Amino acid sequence: MELHNLKINFLGDSITEGVGASCVEKVYYNLLKERFQLKEARGYGVSGTRFAKQRSISEPPSFDLDFVMRAKEMDKDADVVVVFGGTNDYGHGDAPFGTDSDRIQDTFCGACHTLMRYLKETYVGKTVVFMTPLHRENEKEPRFDGHILADFVKVIKDTAEQYSIPVLDLYGMSGIQPDIPAIKEAFAPDGLHPNDAGQQVIADRLASFLLAY
Repeated sequence: MELHNLKINFLGDSITEGVGASCVEKVYYNLLKERFQLKEARGYGVSGTRFAKQRSISEPPSFDLDFVMRAKEMDKDADVVVVFGGTNDYGHGDAPFGTDSDRIQDTFCGACHTLMRYLKETYVGKTVVFMTPLHRENEKEPRFDGHILADFVKVIKDTAEQYSIPVLDLYGMSGIQPDIPAIKEAFAPDGLHPNDAGQQVIADRLASFLLAY
């Protein structure tokens, strides 16, 4: 894919918003914009947000602006849509995990189906890409229903396959694993949010992925 002069929407959470980066210019999508002279790189990142609709009201309330809801508010003239989330569904979400048969946004599995189907129907003929969550500290601690982060990663990949959506597996190939102290210090000092160097890794992986698409 030729990236020059494209309009790209980036739907995400705090990593896309830029938490951990020194400034917004160092966030992965702006690095792509500068490198490839994108016509527009639109950052739709909101900290704390999750794919699924939550059962209880969060504090702050902005955490409840789920991906399915916000996808409908994005500009519709994008050439490419990149979705990067899921870590907060594991980290502090209270929506049920659900099953692959779910088609409602009230479970994680159902939200994946709802979001992917909406994007495919809305951006017909355009490229929709998902990126899996990165590794994070303590990711094998089960949440309230017993699931770990790897379970959420698997659902994103498996559901995307059903909609023929390409997935950049950052969990499997970013090289960022904050359980290794030296890696944590270099790329994600708080154990979750990439710093400038980590954002550059994401930008490089995504660039290679899109160029090869």
